[in-house]
Amino acid sequence: MGKKLINDNADFVSEQVIDAMQEKKAKKITKLDMRKLPNAVSKYFIICHATSKIQAGAIYDNILEKVKENCGVNPYNKEGYQNAEWILIDYVDVVVHVFLEETREFYKLEQLWGDAIITVY
Repeated sequence: MGKKLINDNADFVSEQVIDAMQEKKAKKITKLDMRKLPNAVSKYFIICHATSKIQAGAIYDNILEKVKENCGVNPYNKEGYQNAEWILIDYVDVVVHVFLEETREFYKLEQLWGDAIITVY
């Protein structure tokens, strides 16, 4: 069998993340394009929230599965799955945040990076 191609292109990875979120009915999916910001830590932040910890876990699992299957990449780092209030998945150029709604409202990441180009799905 041939070696599976790896597509870690940030645009393609972000599309797969957004599709995975939509499949699990994530709320207020938002992509922050940070490429033009001088101190940005990645190219994209993708943020959504869930209505329960169970849904947050399902979104997380689906993102990992879809990105691995379609891009051939695993996250560089991931945290927060245990308490599922704020799950972070770091694909280096794409950083994913899956929040519970109350936690998202508290941290207001979109406002912290307000100069980014914001797309809401």
